[in-house]
Amino acid sequence: MIRHELTTRVELEAGGILPAARIVFHTSQEKWDGRRPVIWICHALTANSDPEDWWPEMVGPGKAIDTEKNFVACVNMLGSAYGSEGPARVNPATGKPWLLDFPKVTVRDFVTTLSFVRKSLGINRVDLLIGSSIGGFQSVEWAVTEPLVFKRCIFIATAPRVSPYLSATVEAQRMALEADPTFRAARDLSGGAAGLKCARAQALITYRCFEGYGLTQSESDPDTLFAGRAASYERYQGEKLVRRQFDAYSYYTLCNALDSHNVGRGRGGVEKALARIKARTTVVSIDTDSIFPTMEASAWARLIPGADHIEISSHFGHDGFLLETARLTAILMS
Repeated sequence: MIRHELTTRVELEAGGILPAARIVFHTSQEKWDGRRPVIWICHALTANSDPEDWWPEMVGPGKAIDTEKNFVACVNMLGSAYGSEGPARVNPATGKPWLLDFPKVTVRDFVTTLSFVRKSLGINRVDLLIGSSIGGFQSVEWAVTEPLVFKRCIFIATAPRVSPYLSATVEAQRMALEADPTFRAARDLSGGAAGLKCARAQALITYRCFEGYGLTQSESDPDTLFAGRAASYERYQGEKLVRRQFDAYSYYTLCNALDSHNVGRGRGGVEKALARIKARTTVVSIDTDSIFPTMEASAWARLIPGADHIEISSHFGHDGFLLETARLTAILMS
């Protein structure tokens, strides 16, 4: 995938303006040739705009999302640590990283940048829009905002509105960040690293499930005095995110953005908003996903005209959207 950068003015839904926001995105070819089918991927919370990096079993030459046969695009979210305008970028007013001074952004602001990039590429029609988790938040919002742009949509492990349960888990993660005194001190991008490790460990528990931990993190010694393997795994995942140079301020910003998601806001409610979608739509849920339960997915899928709902089985909860590639490939090809 080829990395690009653009700059645009973004009027933020929560107030304020980013007069020259940098937007980073990747495409499978330098330019769209006007003929290749367009596949647009919206990435999840701590991923980036190169889906071959974080979804390698699904995206690449000869894969389900073939980067040679299709024009594949993915845009890095505002507020992310991976290039687009956010807390890690330099605030032009101070000459220092934004950190906690970065303004609040919403899912609709993300979609504003997606639409900007689409138009800059000369794309009027997207053959497939696909997104999971917060990538699904963006995808659903975009399909409602510009319904005539999309031919087909696949929304995976997501919802049209943030739930109280998800807001609660996100608040617990924010509390972990705030409990680290270096986070509030906001001296540089290393602030809040300990809190970020804790927040990531908390998040992972909601991303997985009881069965998955039992399969992968059980003690190998039946006579172990104190269980430690799962605990070690939690610490490793927190360390791993920090080593990926994902800073606490970007994480905090994106957690706040999660709470903004509601396709029905200002549109007469979720039901009326989803009725605007014109694309052939498939809603995919995962039977062990505690964040986006199948019961919820089945209910809101019925609000999209002609949409299908498919449940897939996984031992790995919400993270099944990254791991159940054979089943997802079959859905994509259908």
